[in-house]
Amino acid sequence: MFRHLTLAFALSATMTLPVLAQDSKDKNLDIQSSLGDLHVGSDADAKKTGIPLYPGARLKTGKQDGDSDQANLSLFTEAFGFKLVVLKMESSDSPEKVAAFYQKALAKYGTVLNCSGASKAREDKDKSDTSKKLTCDDDHANAGEMLFKAGTKEKQHIVSVKPSGTGTVFNLLFIEARSDDKTPA
Repeated sequence: MFRHLTLAFALSATMTLPVLAQDSKDKNLDIQSSLGDLHVGSDADAKKTGIPLYPGARLKTGKQDGDSDQANLSLFTEAFGFKLVVLKMESSDSPEKVAAFYQKALAKYGTVLNCSGASKAREDKDKSDTSKKLTCDDDHANAGEMLFKAGTKEKQHIVSVKPSGTGTVFNLLFIEARSDDKTPA
């Protein structure tokens, strides 16, 4: 399956450079064909991540005027599919308050994993490819940051939270990966 994800990233990166130019008003690319569908855009929002927006949060803007840290990428064919939605947000509230909100919000997708801390405890995990149980695996937060995950391996909802000045910067991520292919990638 990972070779398919690599193909998706390579394909989207190659195809979007001219379309998503800085001066372009339409920053979305949609291709629909009999082979599959591709969408690359800056049209990410909280609804597309499946994670509610923290009250009073603002979209974090990049260093260049008008740049924002949001992306919506999907590639689906009959054999495999991949979707990634990312939002970078900021709030004046403390990281602990934001983290508590998202731990509760993620619970609707099942057990919320706390992958925070450089020395996070490793879970007992089923090594078989058929296990849909989500684990922290190699995902962990840097020192002073927090990372929470919920869902399944195929549909992950992830929130990372870190202090920023007197407030908080946090990322909302939705990752969906599916493969009809029965052999390990």
